[in-house]
Amino acid sequence: MKNIYFPDEEITANDLYFVCYMIERTARKLHQHNFYIAEKLGLNGLRHQLSVANVNHCVNPLQIEQDWIDEYDLSFGDFDITDVDRTLAEDIPAPTQIGKVYMRLILGTLLPDEDYAEAILRVYENDICKTIDNYNCSAYYEPSYVIARAYHDGGF
Repeated sequence: MKNIYFPDEEITANDLYFVCYMIERTARKLHQHNFYIAEKLGLNGLRHQLSVANVNHCVNPLQIEQDWIDEYDLSFGDFDITDVDRTLAEDIPAPTQIGKVYMRLILGTLLPDEDYAEAILRVYENDICKTIDNYNCSAYYEPSYVIARAYHDGGF
């Protein structure tokens, strides 16, 4: 995918990771599902965020969260991903870890002629995310190829 502001620059996997990480952070803060954040950003917003990710790496993530909330009119919900059974999941994965899970899933299922923004929406709207985001099960720490295969097979 090309940077929309600098067409000679490619969007990197690291830029994709950063956007997935920020989607996770913002969703947790607002008690929303990741798809809600991705959908509200939309294709143009995601393309913009992917194109400025190389600069936003240096910005305080709390500021980016607030900017997204204001810019994309994001609201609070009632889904708390961190509300887990502590006997099943002692440790909740960090947003950085989940950002990597989704980055790898997007890269592992990227379709020909699909850009990262389109892939983000496609992956986050898939039902497999409900399983990945259920920290009472082990899906989120399965190897990337297992998660990608589960995506293609329609479940674990």
